[in-house]
Amino acid sequence: MGILLKNILAVLPEKDKDVIRETDIYIEGSRIVSVGDRPEGFFAEKVIDGKDRLAIPGLINCHTHSYMSFMRNMADDISFMDWLFGTIDPIEQKMTDEDAYWGACLAIIEMMKSGTTCFNDMQMNIHQTTRAVKESGMRAVISRGLVGSGNDEGGRMRLQQAFEEKEAARDCDRLTFMLGPHAPYTCDDSYMRIVSEEAKKNHMRIHVHLSESESEIQQIQEKYGVSPIEMADQNGLFDVPAIAAHCVQITEKDMEILKKKNVSVVTNPASNMKLGNGFAPVPAMLKKGINICLGTDGAASNNSLNMFHELSLLTLVHKGVHKTPQCISAEEGFRIVTINGARALGLEKEIGSLETGKKADIAILDLNSPSLTPRNNLLAGLSYSANGSEVETVIIDGKITMEGRKVLTMDEALVCRKVNEIITRMSIDKK
Repeated sequence: MGILLKNILAVLPEKDKDVIRETDIYIEGSRIVSVGDRPEGFFAEKVIDGKDRLAIPGLINCHTHSYMSFMRNMADDISFMDWLFGTIDPIEQKMTDEDAYWGACLAIIEMMKSGTTCFNDMQMNIHQTTRAVKESGMRAVISRGLVGSGNDEGGRMRLQQAFEEKEAARDCDRLTFMLGPHAPYTCDDSYMRIVSEEAKKNHMRIHVHLSESESEIQQIQEKYGVSPIEMADQNGLFDVPAIAAHCVQITEKDMEILKKKNVSVVTNPASNMKLGNGFAPVPAMLKKGINICLGTDGAASNNSLNMFHELSLLTLVHKGVHKTPQCISAEEGFRIVTINGARALGLEKEIGSLETGKKADIAILDLNSPSLTPRNNLLAGLSYSANGSEVETVIIDGKITMEGRKVLTMDEALVCRKVNEIITRMSIDKK
């Protein structure tokens, strides 16, 4: 299908920065075939008038757990380990495959309606998130969460499930896969080595939680005599391209390892604040040249999957912490949530910016929204005043998945009803 975004303001890459200028964007099939000049023979089956609109590359959520959306507002104002093992884990043990599917559907709707076109997910119930992604038209990178001790049966089973899910999704090029060793406190050193060897053998990336809380640091130090990041490095997790989520409690030595091994760090400011874990030293990591990207974490700990909210926190929190307004600019934040995320996922040649030849993953914002009025500095507005409600149209892989704020690929009312039924059932189970 040929789609023309006509006379539209767009955020476009220019050397090492982004600029906003009016242009035409031509889409054919799944890709942008031109920005500016009309390609020879191009026929637009759909023309979107760009008047009072802004096109941006779809936002990239580099760390979340989509199935957790039905756990929103269920475990609040408690410590990290109580949150994880006292509340969330028992819910997960009762969760069915259908629960995970409807949770993923709700997450995708929320993300799409706030301009996210790709997310990096760690999940437990195989085939359910991939099923939701296929049906919704969303783009995703999936990791089956891996937990194990040595070569135990459970660890082997989860690894096998990860490969089964990858094989079953070969028909959908919007899906790619990583291996997801959960964390140092749920994967021992022997199991980490097994996972890292499988990642190398199968040319897969790693997605792991690291150095999220002080209790994790203490536990791993007492058991292994090193930090979680040192442990991961010693056991081969960084011998392939890796994404480390959180990295809140880290040392100078940890940062040197991350830089040397080209590890991408996903900062999750809302979740880290809510669980009382602190703030990742993002400015220091950026100075070292570490690739920083942005995630929401799951709705059980955020409690939102809105990347505009996360972008605002990223560009504000560190200004306050470091007492300098020059700390993480709006423009730098926007690159963190777009091209940096694409780079972390190994998809920088496909997504993350509006360029000829890249996938047509685009969010279109209504500039008549009060939050973006007046149009003094729209790049600043994306970080400091936009809230996601301005997103009017979403295009993913060259297909319109949302128009006029109506998701075209999923039944939003049905999904909300199914999620409420899950909560009703689980509430009955508690009695």
